[in-house]
Amino acid sequence: MIPLTLARYFASRFLAATFTVFGGVFVLVVLVDYIELTRRASDINVSPLIVAQTSLFRVPQATERMLPFSVLVGAMACYLNLSRRLELVVARAAGMSAWQFVAPAVVIAILIGSVVTTAYNPLSAALRERSKRLEAELFGERPSGPLQSGGGFWVRQRSADGRQAIINATGSREQGARLDGVTIFTYDPGGQFDERIEARKAALEPGHWRLEQVRIYGSGKAPRDLDSYLLSTTLTSEQVQESFATPETVSFWQLPTYISKAEQAGLGAAGYRLQYQLLLAQPFLLAAMVLLAASVSLRFFRFGGVPKMVLSGVGAGFLLYILSKVTADLSKAELMHPGAAAWVPVLFGVVTGLVVLLYQEDG
Repeated sequence: MIPLTLARYFASRFLAATFTVFGGVFVLVVLVDYIELTRRASDINVSPLIVAQTSLFRVPQATERMLPFSVLVGAMACYLNLSRRLELVVARAAGMSAWQFVAPAVVIAILIGSVVTTAYNPLSAALRERSKRLEAELFGERPSGPLQSGGGFWVRQRSADGRQAIINATGSREQGARLDGVTIFTYDPGGQFDERIEARKAALEPGHWRLEQVRIYGSGKAPRDLDSYLLSTTLTSEQVQESFATPETVSFWQLPTYISKAEQAGLGAAGYRLQYQLLLAQPFLLAAMVLLAASVSLRFFRFGGVPKMVLSGVGAGFLLYILSKVTADLSKAELMHPGAAAWVPVLFGVVTGLVVLLYQEDG
């Protein structure tokens, strides 16, 4: 077994390198996002502090997605630096193997992933919701031309009197209970087009949608402008959450509840199940990143080929990211089980790292 003092040393070096990379990414994302929000808010009177606060609330969720690459780059930097300073040479001369170098970093990576899943993720989800509210206050009330339908979120509903409606929203808040940039196409019980309703905002209340700043276009009628309008609906909060809520804005601890409610309402919950499995697999994904980094960065500096090793590590991380995106898209299309979509990339990364390390160490 590796001595405890040396294990703590390797672990501290890995932890310092990872947090340095993650801190650099965090600062870079903050600056880019703040500049972008400042550009969007350039023609309205708003305090720079409010813009900075909005940007800061948006950043944690973005940096959470960058964490695996931070671990990959941090582990590569850690082991390359140890090799450059000949510390790995001395450790090998003392009879230690690569497995003993890597074990402390793997343990730390699993601990980091556990903390991120159970603590950082709920915080980033809550801050993302607050940033959506601030963005709506900053930009949602801005006067502009008629709203245009297109992308965003879509849902079909039927009211108690048999009238149907198709709702499109460019954005959602509070897990779909509040919508922004709403366009609604209504149809009579016979399925004939009736009206098009455009509204700045919509809020789900028991039995109806409350629309604000409304314009109604009817066939053969002049457009009507209303301050508010009630649209009857039979949609429940669970149905709205499934259609408009983004799984990334639901915290880890709330996901089982959302999945249960969706199942009780007879709805699919593929997005929530996938997000839950991804968060469960996150500690082991970080461990896979450590193994991939170790497989390309334990070579001695005097053998040369350092740039090639770095590019190989970055390429391996990129391929793992592509695989995770492909499996996630298959899961969202219900062509792959969410558990398999989340764990297959992890297993691929772990097996690849282990095989390369076994080849390097044991021939």
